Amino acid sequence: MELPFEVIEHTADVGIIARGESLQELFANAAAGMLHFLIDLNSVRAVERRQVVVEAEDLEGLLVAWLNELLVLLNGEAFIPGSFDVREVTDRRLTADVQGELVDPSRHHFRLDVKAATYHQLRISRNDIWHAHIIFDV
Repeated sequence: MELPFEVIEHTADVGIIARGESLQELFANAAAGMLHFLIDLNSVRAVERRQVVVEAEDLEGLLVAWLNELLVLLNGEAFIPGSFDVREVTDRRLTADVQGELVDPSRHHFRLDVKAATYHQLRISRNDIWHAHIIFDV
């Protein structure tokens, strides 16, 4: 199965190019791509659902706010987002349901420590499908 994101090389950081047929799919795939660096998403059960609402001045800011809010759930609440149902994306607002579970050290083995999604080289574009180029601070 082809992944809906591609890992890109970046000095001292990591990045992805996420793809999607719609903005909702693009934002969900960007989340999956970011979490891919942290943990094997197959180890995360959909035990609990959380609603996420973020706002920003533009699409790029919305993407950064969305991804960083997922990191807040993980680092601040020990909740691992495992699946992403992005219901609405406008130019300034995103609404999504995130399913996952609380961290269980006996089952969850973390890889990298992603600190934040950044604005460095951030691009969202559309030709036949949507693309987002995102660099993460690790």
